[in-house]
Amino acid sequence: MIKTSKVEKIILGIDPGTNVMGYGLIRIMGNKAEIIMMGVIELSKYESHYLRLGKIFQRVTSIIDEYKPDEMAIEAPFFGKNVQSMLKLGRAQGVAITAAIMRDIPIHEYEPRKIKMAITGNGNAAKEQVAGMLQKMLHIKKEDMDIQLDATDALGAAYCHFIQMGKPETDKKFSSWKDFVNKNSDKVHK
Repeated sequence: MIKTSKVEKIILGIDPGTNVMGYGLIRIMGNKAEIIMMGVIELSKYESHYLRLGKIFQRVTSIIDEYKPDEMAIEAPFFGKNVQSMLKLGRAQGVAITAAIMRDIPIHEYEPRKIKMAITGNGNAAKEQVAGMLQKMLHIKKEDMDIQLDATDALGAAYCHFIQMGKPETDKKFSSWKDFVNKNSDKVHK
């Protein structure tokens, strides 16, 4: 991908995982964001945890080399009851971070609740709600949304970072969440 003078920034989002790792890239031009691509790294076919970590490093490095992101936003591991699962997830996150460090890419970490809050206004939102809001905000075609939720979670991390950078511009202006709900009653589920 060739960067033009109109492209101000490319953000890589990562949703770390040891079975499936999501990734998504957005392009920022002015105060608008657009999707470049999103996908998942399937890791469950590899039995060795260490082989999975190697595949994460290889794939994240190749995505960085191909798309040349300016920054990376990564979802922080949430606290769980299974210590071994948390350790493995932390290692996966660390390997993805190392790939960015090796290419001198600044890294920004966001808790899952912060990402959900930034995208949906609800820190307890379901993954499907996050995906639905991203589809609308980034004008993603319905057929392009037939992808695992790990990819949209990664895209959510990138979009959350975009929001944290400054005030994004959207097609519609809303004065509050109440105003949004009133103008989008067809998008609100009770």
